[in-house]
Amino acid sequence: MKKTFGEIIRECREHEGLPLRKVAAFIDIDPSTLSKIERGERSANKEMIPALAEILKISEHDLTLSLLSDSVAESLIYENNCSEILKVAEEKIKYFKSKNYQQGKLSFE
Repeated sequence: MKKTFGEIIRECREHEGLPLRKVAAFIDIDPSTLSKIERGERSANKEMIPALAEILKISEHDLTLSLLSDSVAESLIYENNCSEILKVAEEKIKYFKSKNYQQGKLSFE
């Protein structure tokens, strides 16, 4: 999965023979916004995933994975120790989950 979220969206849209305006209308955004998402000039949000998955006939899981991995990759692209950061982040995620971490707050109950 080396392609960006936008590249995946564009390829799926074209494979399904759907015009940009039709997909944009289906997910309730402006066609120019969808075009920018496809070109990587703008980020999509997770709320778009279910509708995009439906119209493009792709799994929500794959779209979510692509969207979130783009975000992580963009935040680490200029760091020299990306692998180390990712390993530590993975451990922190496990830790947060073990401590009942919920949207913005960490509970140590």
